[in-house]
Amino acid sequence: MIIDFHTHIFPPWIKGNRSEYIRRDPCFSAYYSDPKSKIITAEELIDHMDENEVDLSVVLNIGWVSHDLCRETNDYILEAVSHYSDRLVAFCAVQPAAQDEAIIEMLRCAKAGAKGLGEMRSDIQGFNLTTKDSIEPLINEAVNNDLVFLTHSSEPVGHDYAGKGHITPEVLYQFIQMFPALKIVCAHWGGGLPFYALKPEVDDVLTNVYFDTAATIWLYRAIIFQQVSSLVGSDKILFGSDYPLVKPNRIITQIRSSQLGENDKAKILGDNAWKLLYREPEEDNSVAEY
Repeated sequence: MIIDFHTHIFPPWIKGNRSEYIRRDPCFSAYYSDPKSKIITAEELIDHMDENEVDLSVVLNIGWVSHDLCRETNDYILEAVSHYSDRLVAFCAVQPAAQDEAIIEMLRCAKAGAKGLGEMRSDIQGFNLTTKDSIEPLINEAVNNDLVFLTHSSEPVGHDYAGKGHITPEVLYQFIQMFPALKIVCAHWGGGLPFYALKPEVDDVLTNVYFDTAATIWLYRAIIFQQVSSLVGSDKILFGSDYPLVKPNRIITQIRSSQLGENDKAKILGDNAWKLLYREPEEDNSVAEY
């Protein structure tokens, strides 16, 4: 079994009217103003999963600034997962600035089967990951409901690109320190946060933190799989493609071609994701067979 922990789908009405949503929402605009940025529906994702031998995908929302757009698109994701319950896992989005309404929406999604929140964009949505009082009620409810919090992450150095943002390792580290009980996934290798695990005090706070590999081919050399495994352990890495931005097989090939042991590859390709989502090993123990 291969689990892609980072994919994005949208309702057909958004795909068919891209320009309206670019105008309406800064987060959608940051990702999809470029007409080359592909938008897909759930059905298209399923077709591509079959082509790439991906068994299960986590479908993420985006960090809409509008609470109403969070709710509307959450509905689509939840409906898609209900149709493809053996292939898709729902992560929904909230606008923390909506306060109590955000908590109500998060609990609604959790009741409907969502496993987490994401892909959250504090730098665009207008909330501060490092201001504890403003997000503590939401995070406490996420912990109480065993939800995973997946956040976009940004490298503080290197090339610029559409949607890069400002959620750097410094910001993520403060957030992680404030909420040690929260299960956190830092997308895009945490913007390089794993490299700071060489500092013992940083390594000590990463107990509940995972790093996905989304868009890695555009960000790092392929050796990053071995490097990060040596720093934080292969059990902290989740294969994620960021499809449709990157085709899953490109990153799957990198993982399988790496110098890691077969057990480590299996963890990254599916075992870690399954345990994080379901808290138990896969029954047939067949994750990522070769």
